[in-house]
Amino acid sequence: MTRVVVICGTGMSNLSIDYQKDNNSRLSNIRIDTEWGQVPLSVIDKDGNKIFVLDRHHSKSDNRTPPHIIEHRANIHAALSCDPEIILSVNSVGSMRNDFPPGDIGITGDVIDLTQIPWTFFDDDANHSDRTSIFDEKAILLCEKILLDKQSTVLSGLIVAQCIGPQFETPSEIDALVKLGADVVGMTLGPEQRLISELKIPHVALACSSNWASGRTPGNRYAEINHNEVDSMAASLRIRVIECINSLIEDY
Repeated sequence: MTRVVVICGTGMSNLSIDYQKDNNSRLSNIRIDTEWGQVPLSVIDKDGNKIFVLDRHHSKSDNRTPPHIIEHRANIHAALSCDPEIILSVNSVGSMRNDFPPGDIGITGDVIDLTQIPWTFFDDDANHSDRTSIFDEKAILLCEKILLDKQSTVLSGLIVAQCIGPQFETPSEIDALVKLGADVVGMTLGPEQRLISELKIPHVALACSSNWASGRTPGNRYAEINHNEVDSMAASLRIRVIECINSLIEDY
């Protein structure tokens, strides 16, 4: 039996419902109490395997918690409570690369976190977790194999620039991030990965190209970014994400 936690956000609101329909599995809902608040999860039971789907933007109302005030410690502690073999982060990102257009899914290799917000479970006693190799190679290879069946190319080892949001970045900010070595930009992976690294749980992250980063739309540097369009593009990638989940529970 394999236990996988999937942490997702933009465009993935119906992921657990889609999974249940496509995989003839049982779906239930639970809430996990943590020191930092309660976290709701959908639990999918498929052939004895458990998939826990955690919406990182969950809130007590119908509103979506914006990225800059997500309580990542609650989310990651809830993920730990599920006793997973692997955590899969699914992140909507803006692409800075011409060979990674909206509609493709890549695999993250590293993070440049520029938010300067401390995230740790160890406020009372310093704990310096190693982050030299932050993503699990076996899980990366499994996801890469699945995606290669659905896309002409799969970019692996993508560098995600972590920005705080909730606004999208400016073209000059994107230009600076490219000079630092970033391939894509997002608003949530950095804190998640920092906390997961402290818990030493294997981690893999899918980068869902949902839009061109500001100033990077081919032929139109001044093309505006519309969040509804970003959400719709991310939503179109759910089936590929589900197939990656299936590979993890079957072969990891």
